[in-house]
Amino acid sequence: MRVTFLGTGSAMATGERFQTGILVQEDGRTLLVDCGSGVLHRLQQSGVGYESVSSVLLTHHHLDHMADLLPLMKARWLAGEEHLEVVGPQGTKGLIDGLLEVHEYMQEKLELRVREVHPGGFSVAGFDVSAYETRHSLPCLAYRFDDRFTFSGDSEAFAGLANFADESAILAHDCSFPDDVDVSNHPTPERLGTALAGTDIGRVYLTHLYPHTDGRHEEMLESIGAHYDGDVRFAEDLTTITVE
Repeated sequence: MRVTFLGTGSAMATGERFQTGILVQEDGRTLLVDCGSGVLHRLQQSGVGYESVSSVLLTHHHLDHMADLLPLMKARWLAGEEHLEVVGPQGTKGLIDGLLEVHEYMQEKLELRVREVHPGGFSVAGFDVSAYETRHSLPCLAYRFDDRFTFSGDSEAFAGLANFADESAILAHDCSFPDDVDVSNHPTPERLGTALAGTDIGRVYLTHLYPHTDGRHEEMLESIGAHYDGDVRFAEDLTTITVE
C-alpha cells in the first residue's frame, strides 16, 4: 500500500501546505480521502492525476476537506471521464445535491454514485475500511485500512480514537496547534501524546497543521514524547509512504 499526503494544511493557507487530501493506492486501486483546496493541483504534481481518481472518501464536510470536490468533478468531465463515486458520513448526499443545485451546468455531466456510511465496516474502491466517529464540530469519521493505515480525520485526541488506531503500521493524526493555543475540536501535542500513550503504532504522522505550528515542530514533538515514546513525524505535502 502506498499513502501520499497531497495536502497537510488547514483552513488557513500558508502557501506551503495545501488543504487536506490523502491518496491511498494498492494493486491498481486508487482512493482519494478528502479533497480540500489545492488537492486537484497536488494530484497532478504527484503524477497520479485526476483521471485516475474515480472514488473519493470524505471524513466530513468542512470546506478545507471538500473544496476541490466540484473542481474534481469538472476536471474529470472535461478529461472525458464518465463517473465518480463519493462516499462519506451522513449528509454527503445533501452536500452533493446542494453543490449541483448552485452549479446547475454540472448536473448530469458525470454519472455520480453517492453513498453515506456510518461507524463500522464497508468497502470502497476495492478497499476494506472501518469507520469510527471522531470528536469534531461536524459529524466526522476516522478511517482504518486493515492494520496498515489509519487516518484520524479532524478530531480531538481521545482514548477511543487512539484504541481504534492501535496496532496500525501508520497513523496520520490531526495535530492542528501547539500547546499554548486554547482549542477544541482539534488536539494539541500534549493531549495527543497523552491519548496515544500505551498504544502500539508503527509510525505517527502529524497533519492538518495550522500556521501556528510553523517553526515549532521540535517543541511539539517533545511535548508528545513526554507521554508517548513512539515514532512521530510531521507529514509534508507530496510525501509518499510505502506501508508493508
